[in-house]
Amino acid sequence: MSEPLLEFRGVSVDYGPSRALSDVSLTLDAGHVVCLLGGNASGKSTTMKTILGLVRPAAGSVHLDGADITKWSTPRRVQAGLASVPEARRVFPEMTVEDNLLTGAYTRRDRAVRATLDEVYTFFPRLRERRRQLAGTMSGGEQQMLAFGRALMSRPRLICMDEPTMGLAPIVVERVLEHISRISQELGVSVFLVEQNAELALQVADRGYVLRTGEIAVAGTARELLANPGVREAYLGGGGAAGAGDAALDPIALADGIRPGDEPTTRPDPRRAHD
Repeated sequence: MSEPLLEFRGVSVDYGPSRALSDVSLTLDAGHVVCLLGGNASGKSTTMKTILGLVRPAAGSVHLDGADITKWSTPRRVQAGLASVPEARRVFPEMTVEDNLLTGAYTRRDRAVRATLDEVYTFFPRLRERRRQLAGTMSGGEQQMLAFGRALMSRPRLICMDEPTMGLAPIVVERVLEHISRISQELGVSVFLVEQNAELALQVADRGYVLRTGEIAVAGTARELLANPGVREAYLGGGGAAGAGDAALDPIALADGIRPGDEPTTRPDPRRAHD
Protein backbone atom coordinates (compact mmCIF):
# COMPACT_ATOMS: atom_id res chain seq x y z
CA MET A 1 0.00 0.00 0.00
CA SER A 2 1.42 3.41 -0.99
CA GLU A 3 2.36 6.07 1.55
CA PRO A 4 -0.22 8.86 2.06
CA LEU A 5 0.82 12.21 0.67
CA LEU A 6 -0.18 13.93 3.91
CA GLU A 7 -0.66 12.38 7.32
CA PHE A 8 -1.50 13.67 10.79
CA ARG A 9 -0.44 11.24 13.52
CA GLY A 10 -2.12 12.01 16.83
CA VAL A 11 -1.77 15.77 16.46
CA SER A 12 -2.70 18.02 19.38
CA VAL A 13 -2.44 21.81 19.26
CA ASP A 14 -2.64 24.21 22.20
CA TYR A 15 -3.20 27.95 22.33
CA GLY A 16 -1.82 28.74 25.75
CA PRO A 17 -3.87 26.76 28.29
CA SER A 18 -6.58 25.94 25.73
CA ARG A 19 -6.51 22.85 23.53
CA ALA A 20 -7.60 23.41 19.93
CA LEU A 21 -6.90 19.96 18.47
CA SER A 22 -6.76 16.72 20.42
CA ASP A 23 -5.14 13.55 19.06
CA VAL A 24 -6.21 14.21 15.47
CA SER A 25 -5.19 11.61 12.90
CA LEU A 26 -6.05 11.94 9.22
CA THR A 27 -4.63 11.04 5.82
CA LEU A 28 -4.77 12.45 2.31
CA ASP A 29 -3.70 10.40 -0.69
CA ALA A 30 -1.98 11.81 -3.76
CA GLY A 31 -4.39 13.22 -6.33
CA HIS A 32 -7.37 13.14 -3.96
CA VAL A 33 -9.68 15.82 -2.55
CA VAL A 34 -10.31 15.62 1.20
CA CYS A 35 -12.80 17.95 2.88
CA LEU A 36 -12.89 18.95 6.53
CA LEU A 37 -16.29 19.72 8.04
CA GLY A 38 -17.27 21.08 11.42
CA GLY A 39 -19.07 23.86 13.23
CA ASN A 40 -17.62 27.12 14.45
CA ALA A 41 -14.70 26.66 16.89
CA SER A 42 -14.33 23.02 15.89
CA GLY A 43 -10.66 23.34 14.90
CA LYS A 44 -10.88 23.50 11.10
CA SER A 45 -8.69 26.59 10.70
CA THR A 46 -6.20 25.27 13.23
CA THR A 47 -5.88 22.06 11.23
CA MET A 48 -5.08 24.00 8.07
CA LYS A 49 -2.60 26.23 9.88
CA THR A 50 -0.89 23.12 11.25
CA ILE A 51 -0.52 21.68 7.74
CA LEU A 52 1.06 24.93 6.54
CA GLY A 53 3.37 25.23 9.54
CA LEU A 54 1.74 28.38 10.90
CA VAL A 55 1.21 26.66 14.26
CA ARG A 56 3.22 23.84 15.85
CA PRO A 57 1.69 20.77 17.48
CA ALA A 58 2.04 20.25 21.21
CA ALA A 59 2.00 16.52 20.50
CA GLY A 60 1.94 14.22 17.49
CA SER A 61 3.51 14.72 14.07
CA VAL A 62 2.77 15.85 10.51
CA HIS A 63 4.18 13.86 7.58
CA LEU A 64 4.50 14.70 3.90
CA ASP A 65 5.21 11.71 1.68
CA GLY A 66 6.46 9.84 4.75
CA ALA A 67 8.87 12.58 5.85
CA ASP A 68 8.30 14.18 9.26
CA ILE A 69 7.75 17.90 8.55
CA THR A 70 6.46 18.83 12.02
CA LYS A 71 9.32 21.26 12.67
CA TRP A 72 9.68 22.57 9.12
CA SER A 73 9.14 26.27 8.44
CA THR A 74 6.32 27.40 6.16
CA PRO A 75 8.69 28.39 3.30
CA ARG A 76 10.33 24.97 3.45
CA ARG A 77 6.91 23.33 3.24
CA VAL A 78 6.02 25.47 0.23
CA GLN A 79 9.25 24.42 -1.46
CA ALA A 80 8.35 20.79 -0.71
CA GLY A 81 5.02 21.12 -2.50
CA LEU A 82 2.43 22.75 -0.21
CA ALA A 83 0.40 25.77 -1.30
CA SER A 84 -2.66 27.59 0.00
CA VAL A 85 -5.72 29.43 -1.21
CA PRO A 86 -6.69 31.58 1.79
CA GLU A 87 -10.16 32.55 2.88
CA ALA A 88 -11.57 35.56 1.00
CA ARG A 89 -9.00 35.01 -1.79
CA ARG A 90 -6.67 37.84 -0.65
CA VAL A 91 -5.41 38.84 -4.06
CA PHE A 92 -3.32 42.01 -4.36
CA PRO A 93 -5.94 44.45 -5.73
CA GLU A 94 -3.52 47.11 -7.02
CA MET A 95 -1.40 44.59 -8.93
CA THR A 96 -2.18 43.10 -12.32
CA VAL A 97 -3.42 39.55 -12.73
CA GLU A 98 -0.03 38.46 -14.06
CA ASP A 99 1.90 40.07 -11.23
CA ASN A 100 -0.43 38.36 -8.75
CA LEU A 101 0.30 35.03 -10.40
CA LEU A 102 4.05 35.59 -10.28
CA THR A 103 3.93 36.14 -6.52
CA GLY A 104 2.91 32.48 -6.26
CA ALA A 105 6.35 31.47 -7.54
CA TYR A 106 8.32 33.48 -4.99
CA THR A 107 9.99 30.41 -3.45
CA ARG A 108 11.12 29.00 -6.79
CA ARG A 109 14.71 29.30 -7.96
CA ASP A 110 14.38 27.54 -11.32
CA ARG A 111 14.10 29.09 -14.76
CA ALA A 112 10.78 27.51 -15.69
CA VAL A 113 8.52 30.06 -14.01
CA ARG A 114 7.37 31.49 -17.35
CA ALA A 115 6.58 28.00 -18.59
CA THR A 116 4.43 27.43 -15.51
CA LEU A 117 2.71 30.77 -16.14
CA ASP A 118 1.80 29.59 -19.64
CA GLU A 119 0.47 26.34 -18.16
CA VAL A 120 -1.73 28.29 -15.73
CA TYR A 121 -3.00 30.47 -18.59
CA THR A 122 -3.82 27.34 -20.58
CA PHE A 123 -5.71 25.89 -17.62
CA PHE A 124 -7.51 29.20 -16.93
CA PRO A 125 -7.84 31.02 -20.30
CA ARG A 126 -9.78 33.84 -18.63
CA LEU A 127 -6.67 34.81 -16.68
CA ARG A 128 -4.68 35.17 -19.91
CA GLU A 129 -7.40 37.46 -21.27
CA ARG A 130 -7.23 39.58 -18.10
CA ARG A 131 -3.49 39.38 -17.46
CA ARG A 132 -3.00 43.19 -17.63
CA GLN A 133 -6.12 43.97 -15.60
CA LEU A 134 -5.87 45.09 -11.96
CA ALA A 135 -6.96 42.19 -9.76
CA GLY A 136 -9.16 44.44 -7.62
CA THR A 137 -11.41 45.19 -10.59
CA MET A 138 -12.25 41.53 -11.21
CA SER A 139 -15.41 39.77 -10.06
CA GLY A 140 -15.37 37.53 -7.00
CA GLY A 141 -15.37 34.38 -9.11
CA GLU A 142 -12.52 35.67 -11.26
CA GLN A 143 -10.52 36.56 -8.17
CA GLN A 144 -11.02 33.03 -6.84
CA MET A 145 -9.77 31.67 -10.16
CA LEU A 146 -6.75 33.97 -9.78
CA ALA A 147 -6.13 32.64 -6.26
CA PHE A 148 -6.17 29.08 -7.63
CA GLY A 149 -3.76 30.05 -10.41
CA ARG A 150 -1.43 31.79 -7.96
CA ALA A 151 -1.29 28.62 -5.84
CA LEU A 152 -0.52 26.52 -8.94
CA MET A 153 2.45 28.75 -9.76
CA SER A 154 4.51 27.08 -7.02
CA ARG A 155 4.00 23.70 -8.73
CA PRO A 156 2.36 22.26 -5.62
CA ARG A 157 1.56 18.68 -4.81
CA LEU A 158 -1.09 19.73 -2.28
CA ILE A 159 -3.22 22.88 -2.08
CA CYS A 160 -5.01 23.82 1.15
CA MET A 161 -8.20 25.76 0.37
CA ASP A 162 -10.00 27.71 3.08
CA GLU A 163 -13.69 28.40 2.31
CA PRO A 164 -13.17 28.90 -1.46
CA THR A 165 -16.88 29.48 -2.16
CA MET A 166 -17.47 32.03 0.60
CA GLY A 167 -19.42 35.08 -0.57
CA LEU A 168 -19.92 33.85 -4.13
CA ALA A 169 -23.19 33.57 -6.06
CA PRO A 170 -24.56 30.01 -6.44
CA ILE A 171 -23.73 29.77 -10.15
CA VAL A 172 -20.15 30.89 -9.40
CA VAL A 173 -19.90 28.38 -6.55
CA GLU A 174 -20.58 25.56 -9.02
CA ARG A 175 -17.79 26.79 -11.30
CA VAL A 176 -15.34 27.07 -8.40
CA LEU A 177 -16.04 23.48 -7.37
CA GLU A 178 -15.60 22.38 -10.99
CA HIS A 179 -12.18 24.04 -10.95
CA ILE A 180 -11.28 22.12 -7.78
CA SER A 181 -12.24 18.84 -9.43
CA ARG A 182 -10.19 19.70 -12.51
CA ILE A 183 -7.14 20.65 -10.43
CA SER A 184 -7.29 17.22 -8.82
CA GLN A 185 -8.28 15.09 -11.81
CA GLU A 186 -6.44 16.81 -14.65
CA LEU A 187 -3.33 18.12 -12.87
CA GLY A 188 -3.03 15.42 -10.22
CA VAL A 189 -2.76 18.00 -7.44
CA SER A 190 -4.23 16.97 -4.09
CA VAL A 191 -6.65 19.33 -2.35
CA PHE A 192 -7.38 19.74 1.36
CA LEU A 193 -10.66 21.61 1.48
CA VAL A 194 -12.27 23.46 4.38
CA GLU A 195 -15.73 24.42 3.16
CA GLN A 196 -18.97 25.53 4.84
CA ASN A 197 -21.12 24.25 1.98
CA ALA A 198 -20.85 20.65 3.15
CA GLU A 199 -23.05 19.03 0.54
CA LEU A 200 -21.22 20.54 -2.42
CA ALA A 201 -17.83 19.88 -0.81
CA LEU A 202 -18.67 16.20 -0.37
CA GLN A 203 -19.77 16.00 -4.00
CA VAL A 204 -16.24 16.87 -5.19
CA ALA A 205 -14.33 15.15 -2.36
CA ASP A 206 -13.00 11.60 -2.21
CA ARG A 207 -12.96 11.51 1.59
CA GLY A 208 -14.10 13.66 4.49
CA TYR A 209 -13.60 14.25 8.19
CA VAL A 210 -15.92 15.88 10.70
CA LEU A 211 -14.30 17.80 13.55
CA ARG A 212 -16.10 18.38 16.83
CA THR A 213 -14.41 20.60 19.44
CA GLY A 214 -10.97 19.61 18.26
CA GLU A 215 -11.50 15.87 17.80
CA ILE A 216 -12.39 13.73 14.80
CA ALA A 217 -16.04 12.78 15.31
CA VAL A 218 -16.69 10.99 12.02
CA ALA A 219 -14.49 9.97 9.09
CA GLY A 220 -15.18 8.14 5.86
CA THR A 221 -15.53 8.37 2.12
CA ALA A 222 -17.56 11.26 0.79
CA ARG A 223 -20.33 8.84 -0.15
CA GLU A 224 -20.42 7.44 3.40
CA LEU A 225 -20.64 10.90 4.93
CA LEU A 226 -23.39 11.95 2.53
CA ALA A 227 -25.37 8.87 3.60
CA ASN A 228 -24.66 9.21 7.33
CA PRO A 229 -27.90 10.35 9.06
CA GLY A 230 -26.09 12.35 11.74
CA VAL A 231 -23.90 14.17 9.27
CA ARG A 232 -26.89 14.87 7.05
CA GLU A 233 -28.88 16.28 9.95
CA ALA A 234 -26.07 18.41 11.35
CA TYR A 235 -24.45 19.65 8.15
CA LEU A 236 -26.68 18.96 5.15
CA GLY A 237 -30.15 19.69 6.47
CA GLY A 238 -31.73 22.95 5.44
CA GLY A 239 -29.29 23.66 2.61
CA GLY A 240 -25.95 22.33 3.82
CA ALA A 241 -24.09 25.37 5.12
CA ALA A 242 -26.82 26.49 7.50
CA GLY A 243 -26.29 23.68 9.96
CA ALA A 244 -22.51 23.87 9.95
CA GLY A 245 -22.34 26.81 12.30
CA ASP A 246 -24.92 25.56 14.80
CA ALA A 247 -23.05 24.33 17.85
CA ALA A 248 -26.20 22.67 19.21
CA LEU A 249 -26.15 20.09 16.43
CA ASP A 250 -23.93 17.19 17.43
CA PRO A 251 -23.25 14.57 14.74
CA ILE A 252 -22.28 12.04 17.39
CA ALA A 253 -25.60 12.36 19.20
CA LEU A 254 -27.63 12.50 16.00
CA ALA A 255 -26.10 9.66 14.00
CA ASP A 256 -27.48 6.19 14.44
CA GLY A 257 -25.01 4.50 12.12
CA ILE A 258 -21.65 5.67 13.50
CA ARG A 259 -19.22 2.90 14.29
CA PRO A 260 -18.12 2.69 17.93
CA GLY A 261 -14.58 3.69 17.02
CA ASP A 262 -15.81 6.98 15.55
CA GLU A 263 -16.94 8.39 18.89
CA PRO A 264 -14.32 9.95 21.18
CA THR A 265 -13.89 8.09 24.46
CA THR A 266 -13.94 11.38 26.35
CA ARG A 267 -16.03 14.45 25.67
CA PRO A 268 -13.77 17.50 25.42
CA ASP A 269 -14.25 20.66 27.41
CA PRO A 270 -15.95 23.13 25.00
CA ARG A 271 -14.06 26.00 26.64
CA ARG A 272 -10.79 24.81 25.13
CA ALA A 273 -11.85 24.88 21.48
CA HIS A 274 -10.39 27.32 18.95
CA ASP A 275 -10.83 27.60 15.22
